[in-house]
Amino acid sequence: MKTKVLDKGFVEVIDSLGNDLTVVNSARVSFGKRKEKFDNSDRKLVKYLAKHKHFSPFRHLQVQFHIKAPEFVMRQWYKHVVGIETTSNSSTKDHAWNEISGRYVEYDEFYQPEIYRKQSSDNKQASEGQFVDDEHNLANTNWRQAHAMSLTAYKQLIEMGMAKEQARCILPLTLYTEVYWTASFQAVMNFIELRNEKTAQIEIQEYAKSLLDLMHESFPKTTEIWADAHNWK
Repeated sequence: MKTKVLDKGFVEVIDSLGNDLTVVNSARVSFGKRKEKFDNSDRKLVKYLAKHKHFSPFRHLQVQFHIKAPEFVMRQWYKHVVGIETTSNSSTKDHAWNEISGRYVEYDEFYQPEIYRKQSSDNKQASEGQFVDDEHNLANTNWRQAHAMSLTAYKQLIEMGMAKEQARCILPLTLYTEVYWTASFQAVMNFIELRNEKTAQIEIQEYAKSLLDLMHESFPKTTEIWADAHNWK
């Protein structure tokens, strides 16, 4: 399962562990019970667990994603992975993260938006409106020139014999990178809740929407019930 995001990015499910029965069987092991078929009683149990924040059964569902996204998106994404701990119900737990390394490979792809947004007049971290006509063309020219100049300088430094680990330092945050991200159902849904939200940056919203679609494909009943329990629109 693979979904295109932005101009050159994607989210792909590489592997998964568990199914829609995993959560209820993990919860019912306390009573020595195990189900073979999902029914309405299971639906009620999953909703109860999700609504009342009994999250440990949801951590038995795991998904491994291959993600390609601009660096500025990945830096926001990684906030959900850092600070991992193992002693509480924190949604920061149950992650594995490995990223392509500019010490070994050369970079050459950058994010090129179709729309250039204006700064919000009353929110320092948000955008409002967009550039049109001549303003759009000027923004687009500057964006492309910045990419071309940094990429030319980067390649020249490497051709001179500079180590890739140092030459990469001049590349902008629009640079595309790739990661493998493995996380529990709870951790993924926590990411979606925070990033598929109108105050999140638009680019990362697009990745959160794609993740939600892929979770619906991977664990359709559990994802539907979780979204309903948390009143997601």
